Amino acid sequence: MEQESHVMKATELRLGLPGSDEPVKKSSNKRGSSEIENNGEKSDHQESSVHPTKTQVVGWPPVRSFRKNVMQQKKTEAESSGMYVKVSMDGAPFLRKIDLKVYNNYPELLKALENMFKCTIGVYCEKEGYNGSEDALTYEDKDGDWMLAGDVPWEMFTSSCRRMRIMKASEAKGLGCL
Repeated sequence: MEQESHVMKATELRLGLPGSDEPVKKSSNKRGSSEIENNGEKSDHQESSVHPTKTQVVGWPPVRSFRKNVMQQKKTEAESSGMYVKVSMDGAPFLRKIDLKVYNNYPELLKALENMFKCTIGVYCEKEGYNGSEDALTYEDKDGDWMLAGDVPWEMFTSSCRRMRIMKASEAKGLGCL
């Protein structure tokens, strides 16, 4: 019988801190029961007693929130160090990721992409587009619209570009003046 009572006590659900044998007393009033008995006056016994220091419960704070904070810090560091966008080319079986902050203008970017993808994009002209080239560089902006790279000033391009695509110039005719 004594063993059953020990098992029941071990598996009993109760409120309280882990490792404490005393259950938390539930009270609908915000004051403790001893304060209610004394009509809100504190006794000498209460003032002299030292409350035990709170120990941190194992597993608190939750690991998930800690990981979220760490990932947020890494994300802000990555944003400040570079602006990476994916670049694809029609017919190429792979994508590349480039940092737009490395380049200072369109000609530098075009030269790097020509070397990466072994293609000829040419020089962009507002009136003629990518004249004399089979390929055209397009990009997707913040709104999800596809536009020709070179239509807007460089700073606006770097702030709004989400990804780039090198497509055939014949397919890019609807995007600009090609």
